[in-house]
Amino acid sequence: MKKKGILNSNLSRVVAAMGHTDKLVIGDCGLPIPRKAELIDLALTTNVPRFLETLEIVLEELVVEQAIIASEMETKNKQLYKKVKELLKGVKITKVSHEKFKQINNNGGNISFVRTGEATPFANVILISGVNFS
Repeated sequence: MKKKGILNSNLSRVVAAMGHTDKLVIGDCGLPIPRKAELIDLALTTNVPRFLETLEIVLEELVVEQAIIASEMETKNKQLYKKVKELLKGVKITKVSHEKFKQINNNGGNISFVRTGEATPFANVILISGVNFS
């Protein structure tokens, strides 16, 4: 049994298997997810688990070189936006429209999804994996 870090076996496996430029989407409970996509569904009930706590735990183990968020997060969920920026300090953050965000999710590539119970608007991020080379 693992002592710490990501305890969910499916999420731990996905993070460990990620290569450079692979994508991991952490989303709220309303984000549309392609039916055939790999999904780690953590949602238990409304706001359990929360988006930010899930993001924080994933960032402890995943090297991230870039993140994509919906531009609407900055204006329509300012508090969340501020916290996401703090957690992703030093990571390039690209903002796109929410519609474009959903298109990126649907157009695939090496992409997996983590569904949280979060029930606040625009609580979604695409994490693009980096490499842990010096």
